[in-house]
Amino acid sequence: MKPKYQVILEDLKSGILSGAYSVGEQIPTELALQDKYKVSRQTVRKAILELSNEGFLRSEKGSGTYVSNQYRAKAGGNSNNRTIGVITTYISDYIFPSIIRGIESRLNEDNYSLLLASTNNDVAQEKKALEMMLSYGVDGLIVEPTKSNLYNANIAYYLSFKEQDVPFTMINAYYEELEVPFFCLDDVQSSYLATRELISKGHTEIGIIAKMDDLQGKYRMKGYIKALGEAKLRFHPEQVLSFDTETKQDLSISLKKYLTDNRDTLTAIVCYNDEVGLEAVNVCRQLELSVPDDLSIIGQDNSYIAKNANIKLTTLTHPQEQMGRDAADWIIKKLQGKKDLKDTTYYQPVLVEGETVRELE
Repeated sequence: MKPKYQVILEDLKSGILSGAYSVGEQIPTELALQDKYKVSRQTVRKAILELSNEGFLRSEKGSGTYVSNQYRAKAGGNSNNRTIGVITTYISDYIFPSIIRGIESRLNEDNYSLLLASTNNDVAQEKKALEMMLSYGVDGLIVEPTKSNLYNANIAYYLSFKEQDVPFTMINAYYEELEVPFFCLDDVQSSYLATRELISKGHTEIGIIAKMDDLQGKYRMKGYIKALGEAKLRFHPEQVLSFDTETKQDLSISLKKYLTDNRDTLTAIVCYNDEVGLEAVNVCRQLELSVPDDLSIIGQDNSYIAKNANIKLTTLTHPQEQMGRDAADWIIKKLQGKKDLKDTTYYQPVLVEGETVRELE
């Protein structure tokens, strides 16, 4: 359990960093804070003293305690060492090492440091990461949004970056509520091409496994529906298996039920990504379904796990390292004062043929 002064300190700091308290604004009195947190005056004073030492507050004798922005000056003490913050959902998994490698290689060329954080696709962890970046005083920020298809409670922090003229851009997805530059795969096109490939091979009963708390999942679903519509094929809700960050750990169990229930109809599935595609291959083995003879499977993202699996997964490309480089390049140019930079960049996916799709007779 946190010490009581720490709770007060973190709440006040969150309010300052998110813009709930403006610079120069007076914070609630010691008495009001005592009453709110049900603590002693000494506990309140300890929190205020620590925040004052960090440059978040300044006290005026006989007047009160006010919000300060001295923490920014403290954080950016060495003006020669410019730092770009990078927040991704994951760091060591899947396509993320390649994206981070691309960012790092471009930043190194102009002697920028990188401050890295991950959120595990959790909004509370994203809040902590954003507060860390604001406290540190990063010069720019590259973010992969957390649960990008859902309302995000951390929007105020992004607005704080805007107010402070700290440039930021998003990768893989973006928050639709914000006007924000982004670098994304054309996810609609990715799933559209995957579905169209299966249709061209004679498949008419095609399912989809979709992750629905991320914007990529929403758009990949859209591409699937678009391809079915163009081919005059019916959309069957029971042929959709959706999951999210929290239910991902149970995906194997869900896939088993889904494939068993649809065993007599489905001949192919489009998967949210390669990770899901390979999970589907494993479940097929357990159910004694042959891939691709009984079921054709397409992944997406052309990740290293697809390249190194014991079956060559048919998939779609993702720019990975190039996306990272381009996002870092955009931030550097923005900091150099370049005008007319593109606000939206979409990369076009290309089909990578593997062994997991067959043509129906």
